[in-house]
Amino acid sequence: MARLCARTAAFFVQSFKNLCQQETGCACLCVIPCREVSRMDRQQDFVQPERLHFKDDGVFPNSPLPLLLYRKVIVVDAKPFASIFEQRFARNDWTNSWRNGVYSFAHYHSTSHEVLGVYSGTANLRVGGRQGQTIVVQIGDVIVIPAGVAHQNLNASEDFGVVGAYPGGRDWDLLRGLPGERPKADHNIATLPVPDNDPIYGAKGPLRNIWKRTDRVQNHPGTIKKL
Repeated sequence: MARLCARTAAFFVQSFKNLCQQETGCACLCVIPCREVSRMDRQQDFVQPERLHFKDDGVFPNSPLPLLLYRKVIVVDAKPFASIFEQRFARNDWTNSWRNGVYSFAHYHSTSHEVLGVYSGTANLRVGGRQGQTIVVQIGDVIVIPAGVAHQNLNASEDFGVVGAYPGGRDWDLLRGLPGERPKADHNIATLPVPDNDPIYGAKGPLRNIWKRTDRVQNHPGTIKKL
């Protein structure tokens, strides 16, 4: 019986190792990271995002779609932490990813929406342009920025880093609210579809429902009753 128990224990240890390696890229016995990463797959555990709205201010087009801020989507100490975001984004078809910081000047993208996953440090980001607002983001947070919404890094810790990605691996442009960018930028933004997947939670995640509803209200305001 003792031998049987030992073999059973070894089986479960190896199973946990395999799951950790699959989810986080880490081959050590990381029970907590596995539990936390797996939590993102369960609908009842979805982190509901904060919704921030920014109107066209004459310089930056911003967007009728709300910026979505998911607080502490991942709360683990797994290494390399950035790979968790990369794998999760890629699984939900947000690709063409990179690792870096956020530009210190106000800018926006007209050819793609963008997701940023904070894998290290903290930062104060101004979103929506001069008339927008400042948000504090930290490790584990995810920010989904609609095309057209201005964003910039006001200040950050030395170790601040994000993983950026784009729905369907779209190529992205870099616009700064300069004369001559519009109306081409406005046309680009208007033709972008709502992504099929939330970058964290996939097809059943909050993004699609929130953005689809906003899009329908914007284009067909008489078809949806206000709650």
